[in-house]
Amino acid sequence: MELVCYVALGCLLALVLLYGLLELHYFLRMCLCVLLARFVKRRCHILETTTVNGLCLSNDVDTLLYHMNNARYFRELDFARVDFYERTKLYRTITKLGGSVFQGAATIRYRRFIRPFHRFKIISRIIYWDEQSLFMEHRFVRPSDQFIHCIVICRQRVIDVSMDSVMAELLPKTAATPLQASRHTLSSTASLQPVGMAQALQVPQTTLEAAQAENGRVATTVATSTTSTAAATATAAAAAYSVKLKPPLPPELCKWIEYNDMSSKNLRSGC
Repeated sequence: MELVCYVALGCLLALVLLYGLLELHYFLRMCLCVLLARFVKRRCHILETTTVNGLCLSNDVDTLLYHMNNARYFRELDFARVDFYERTKLYRTITKLGGSVFQGAATIRYRRFIRPFHRFKIISRIIYWDEQSLFMEHRFVRPSDQFIHCIVICRQRVIDVSMDSVMAELLPKTAATPLQASRHTLSSTASLQPVGMAQALQVPQTTLEAAQAENGRVATTVATSTTSTAAATATAAAAAYSVKLKPPLPPELCKWIEYNDMSSKNLRSGC
């Protein structure tokens, strides 16, 4: 019995130590968020909005015990961002292409407090992207009347890969590629040929075998070249399709990007 008490006390001290050194419930909630987004929630298109529910608890309130702490908003965005990454396969696509992503900048505008023990939801979506960055908008919304408590704009920097190539990989390719179209056209043309014409176009088997044996190397080279050209054409078509679906740059985001660029230049110059 004494041994059981010592073991229970040791486990309790270890748990207290973990909570003291690490924000244990944050990591546990993050793991739960990843599991739900990957295995439970439905997949989303990269340009769709995702929603994460939240609750302002006693460890989220400010020193006045009156509303949610301002710093907690950004921590809640971690769960919303992970949910978006997993459900849209954005993060896996970036890593598959050999890149990585991190947050480069964020700005938040508060409108009204979130009271203790009040529910809220975070609505996330992509509003723009360029060659190196992805811009996301997050809204803290009250579920009862859809009032927006605050709005956040984040800039996710992507390194070692182009964001345009990532979006070209994620956006749906609804149109057939030129190679597929040409194959469909050829098969349709062959099926529409009259029987007499097909018989007239037949060549003796020995002649075909001789031509194939003589021009085998040339045929292989031509086939390889055709495949490479088709692949390049398909990649270009995917990139053009992603540009077509790319949202326009909002004017307020344009000003914010200018501010960040000016701040970067000032820091580089030592100001």
